[in-house]
Amino acid sequence: MTPSRPYFIRAVYEWILDNQLTPYLLVKASYPMVQVPNEFVSEGKIILNLAPSAIRNLHMGNDEVEFSARFGGKPRNLHVPVGAILAIYAKENGKGMFFDEDEMPPPEDGGGSDDSPPKPSGKPSLKVVK
Repeated sequence: MTPSRPYFIRAVYEWILDNQLTPYLLVKASYPMVQVPNEFVSEGKIILNLAPSAIRNLHMGNDEVEFSARFGGKPRNLHVPVGAILAIYAKENGKGMFFDEDEMPPPEDGGGSDDSPPKPSGKPSLKVVK
């Protein structure tokens, strides 16, 4: 089943914008594959302003959030895997959705290891249990 986190992130983002508020993303910067400006990371986390006036080329996919923004006047391309997102909330009132750090989905490694359980194959089947 597809993880629900990316859908919640997109929905809360739209809700915040619909209410004319500023969407902020709280990101765990040490999560694998995160690309954010490290000089703005504090205590292993970074808060990113996702207001349409502050960013360009926003893409909110099921696996990552990507966009361009300026930091200290320099343009940067940011890449944030969905699992690294700890919260999306409105700057003005703190309302939004916060995710448990312990419940972050593991990053996709793409290579597959020998320890991983085999993926089921064939058609799914149901069994009546009495």
